Amino acid sequence: MPTSTDTQFDILLYGATSFVGKIMISYLANLPKDVFSWAIAGRDEQKLIALKTKHNLASLPHFVADASDEAALTSLSEKTKVIISTVGPYALYGETLVKVCAKTGTDYCDLTGEPQWIKAMLDKYEGDAKASGARIINSAGFDSIPSDLGVNLSQHLAIEKTGQPAAHIKMRVRKIKGGASGGTIASMLNVMKEVGENPELRKMLVNPYILCGADNPFHVRQKNHKSAEFDKELGIWTMPFVMAAINERIVHRSNLLLNAKYGKAFKYDEAMSSKTASTAWITTLGLGAFVGAASFSPLRHLLANYILPKPGEGPSPSEQENGMYDMRFYATLSNGEKQVVQVTGDRDPGYGSTAKMLSQVALCLSQDVPELEGGFWTPAAGLGDKLMERLKLHAGVVVSEMH
Repeated sequence: MPTSTDTQFDILLYGATSFVGKIMISYLANLPKDVFSWAIAGRDEQKLIALKTKHNLASLPHFVADASDEAALTSLSEKTKVIISTVGPYALYGETLVKVCAKTGTDYCDLTGEPQWIKAMLDKYEGDAKASGARIINSAGFDSIPSDLGVNLSQHLAIEKTGQPAAHIKMRVRKIKGGASGGTIASMLNVMKEVGENPELRKMLVNPYILCGADNPFHVRQKNHKSAEFDKELGIWTMPFVMAAINERIVHRSNLLLNAKYGKAFKYDEAMSSKTASTAWITTLGLGAFVGAASFSPLRHLLANYILPKPGEGPSPSEQENGMYDMRFYATLSNGEKQVVQVTGDRDPGYGSTAKMLSQVALCLSQDVPELEGGFWTPAAGLGDKLMERLKLHAGVVVSEMH
């Protein structure tokens, strides 16, 4: 495993020229210089140099490596404590770097929202990561840090108040403002393509415990929000939330890694809230139409090439600045008390906020958790309170109980 004496950098950002990578460079460049050392890498040297020039970072080290070049990526991994990967779709471009980090003992984090790929990486490389000491953290952006930390705090408070975890937590997105990037859309379209080519994958993706291993202790049927509906308990209309497919699975994996701290019969579901039935139904039908079109190969090609943003495209700086989100975690405790935890972010969720969260996960890995053993962790199970505090201080993400 690389040690602090033989590595040159605390953090190495791989995929620096991606849409979110560019935002991260701006964010990292404005953090205090004496706190950490860093470098950037990607496959196009001219683009890397142009980025350095744009941000007045002439002395920032940069490296060139293709996502499939195992020797080049191994060389990169040996230079740093932590590698951040923003190279998606991860199912197409992500495996070699995970393999290299797991074998060399280099810590790794990414922002994937692809559960089928995380499962494949777990199956192939979890043993290597545990043996080498590499701490691997997937889904360290908007999917799935707010959900993961929101549930973790909810259960911590529930246990503190009653001695028991909450049996059921509902997450409802109360407000959200932000656009999608071409990279995220490319990842979603690739999942649709994989499902079309492999019908077995559809069964795998609907399993809420897909990331918990075949011998996991969880067997409770989970709610899947497929349409608009009225939530009588909360008095609000709800509609499907596109990130639930990854967030719910990360939360259940956290429960596994925390030795079923949330309970073996824990139920968790996510949805967006709406003030009116009409908005809930229109949004649901629109999402259904998109999924239907993306599942059909010719229409998927049309969407990718002529309609939707392409990789490298995404929300403007002002859209990122003016974006935000407000998520609520509702629980009824074992003593009957109602509890609400809130997670808020001060930038658009997928890019402005994700760039800050992913950067702080890397810093947390490199500086705050020397005792954490090697393996595939989630943000909540691996970094927990230390990450929550970092996000509040440095990333505009606040996780707190509402009173």
